[in-house]
Amino acid sequence: MDPVRNPFVPGAGTPPPELAGREEVLGKARVALARIRQGRPSRSLMLFGLRGVGKTVLLNRIQENAESDGYRALLIEAREDRHLAALLLPPLRQLLLALDRLEGINEQVKRGLRVLKSFASAVKLSLGDVEVSLDIDPEQGAADSGDLEVDLADLLIAIAQAAASRNTAIAIIIDELQYVPERELGALIAAVHRITQKSLPLIMIGAGLPQLVGNAGKSKSYAERLFDFLEIGALPPDHAREALQEPVRREGVVFTPGALDRIIAITQGYPYFLQEWGYQCWDMASASPIDLDLVQAATGEAVRKLDEGFFRVRWDRLTPKEREYLFAMAHLGPGPHRSADIAQQLGHPVQGVAALRNGIIKKGMVYSPAHGETAFTVPLFDEYLKRMMPPESSGGDSETR
Repeated sequence: MDPVRNPFVPGAGTPPPELAGREEVLGKARVALARIRQGRPSRSLMLFGLRGVGKTVLLNRIQENAESDGYRALLIEAREDRHLAALLLPPLRQLLLALDRLEGINEQVKRGLRVLKSFASAVKLSLGDVEVSLDIDPEQGAADSGDLEVDLADLLIAIAQAAASRNTAIAIIIDELQYVPERELGALIAAVHRITQKSLPLIMIGAGLPQLVGNAGKSKSYAERLFDFLEIGALPPDHAREALQEPVRREGVVFTPGALDRIIAITQGYPYFLQEWGYQCWDMASASPIDLDLVQAATGEAVRKLDEGFFRVRWDRLTPKEREYLFAMAHLGPGPHRSADIAQQLGHPVQGVAALRNGIIKKGMVYSPAHGETAFTVPLFDEYLKRMMPPESSGGDSETR
């Protein structure tokens, strides 16, 4: 079949041809956006889930919906090597300058720019990695205390007030939020809390790996009352079939029931993997229907592509010792696993590998679903590791690796 017409798009954050099974999440986001826009209180949103479930796709769709509803929406990706303030300042500057260019001089917007200048100067003194150019005097006594929690709240309140004065609202959307350190995450949550108390038109929507829930709770105990935490998981079979069948149906092609069942069984309904299998099946098919034999033939190529891309980029971030730890997890199965069992598999006491485990959690490769447990953040990563594992490896003797 014509590869140009292949509807499937296995890519990081790339919108799928059929966004199946996410209506409830998008509906909650629409309600929250509408309420905030009207000056009614509403919880901000936190999406959490494993890699490859489509969190970034949902954030992009929420941004589009917000902008169509009259919002100024910022989409930011948190990074391990950058402070939150350094990531927020450039888009917030751009936003305020855009509000300032609107017709008529507006004192609230001018004040927002002055507060931004104060915040940037204070942050630069403490962090040293912020460069924001503004030809304006700072607002003395606002967002310049050097206390991030106080200053970030002052800044976001000033920006929300500027937006209100221009009859608009702000949506700050942050992906990969698990990378934000506890102190900075706490400051962000505290700022959202103050904005909610003042009924200002600003909403924060975040997404991250499963540890985001625990990180938020540790940083601020009231986080669970301030945010709706929405788990984004694998698609149930009916929605997985829809995600595969509807895109090809629009091209005059169908999957047989057996082919659909087999793909869903292999991928476990994870959206990224559904796209990969759909893509490979289309490219290998000569005509409709796409049947079970074709799926079997396409599976090897789909696995190879995942091993070379989706899995490999994460594997390459690991140190040799971290790889040993994950090999031990894979040897035990898909998980979750007790930390004590992993340590035993490695031949070390739990305390001896605690720092190693914490480092892997910070890299976003594993998380703790419950006290004393460890699980992969990447679906099917245990199977990838088993393909990588030397045949003689037992998971407990590093000398065999």
